[in-house]
Amino acid sequence: MKTEAALLVQTGRPLVLAEIEIPALKPGQVLVEIAYSGACGTQVMEWRGDKGEDKWVPHCLGHEGTGTVLETGSAVTKVKAGDKVVLSWIKGNGIEAGGAVYEWDGKKVNAGGVTTFQRHAVVSENRLTLLPAGLPMDVAVLLGCAAPTGMGAIYNVLKVQPGDAVAVFGTGGIGLNALMAAALAGAMPVIGIDPNPTRRALAKIYGASHVIDASEADVLAEIKKIVPQGIDIAVESSGLPAVMDQAINATRQQGGRAVVIGNAKQGAMLSLNPAVFNQGKSLLGTWGGDSVPDRDYGRYGRLLASGRFPVRDLLSKPYRLANADQALQDLATGKVGRPLIDMSLR
Repeated sequence: MKTEAALLVQTGRPLVLAEIEIPALKPGQVLVEIAYSGACGTQVMEWRGDKGEDKWVPHCLGHEGTGTVLETGSAVTKVKAGDKVVLSWIKGNGIEAGGAVYEWDGKKVNAGGVTTFQRHAVVSENRLTLLPAGLPMDVAVLLGCAAPTGMGAIYNVLKVQPGDAVAVFGTGGIGLNALMAAALAGAMPVIGIDPNPTRRALAKIYGASHVIDASEADVLAEIKKIVPQGIDIAVESSGLPAVMDQAINATRQQGGRAVVIGNAKQGAMLSLNPAVFNQGKSLLGTWGGDSVPDRDYGRYGRLLASGRFPVRDLLSKPYRLANADQALQDLATGKVGRPLIDMSLR
């Protein structure tokens, strides 16, 4: 069986739309017909080569999506043919079966445990979670990365409480999910910080009580105007070391906490004044918001389906798979909060 995929053949170059041969399933692998794929800054970095030398090209891309199970390999017990599923890079219960190797014109095409820039994908059992009831498959794409990383940072890592003052540095897809989660947790104020006017406008829709233009304002001074003692919680989702420094410095003494979510470019370094630690501040990291798919995705799905925020509008108008390059470009320039690739479009 063959399927169509948008392949990364060379970093910094357009993706190649190709027909690839699907391999036989190994134990613990699942064949999924992809309905929708999302994309995040990690794919942009891979595409551009910002993560350094890519030793795996040509390879499949995409680590978040939704689809329908077509076939399961031996030993798979978590899902069965016909199940609607969320595909996510964050590992859950089930077998870690490793990535698939496809074939394209006599060449090997590598893939990780989950890929989604294709119409059909071989996925490791532990990267699949049953689609939460009542959540449309397009919106559920957010459960693949943006929601568990952003919401998980708020609920699992920082454990935001009602009345906490929260600032989110970078209001792309992950940052917007962090804003929504903070607002739902009762944080006040909730501050969204971004140089992009489109993303600042989205921040107002998705939970921010205040927004700051990072391209013009003195961010720390503006935060002090809103919360003179400093914020309780900072979420950094830009991937810029200078913003990571801002985030920890924006927090209050004796208990302020900042978590870094954003991925920095290969070779970037963060320099901090160690006095921030003597002031009783904490700088934290996280892997996917410390989310556990089988524990958390149902809860996140209920929040997305609650109607409190127009979450469908966070996603772009659908792109065709052939336009995956444009989806990545629009994400990189901030034209969309989260691109959505619809595999039904030809």
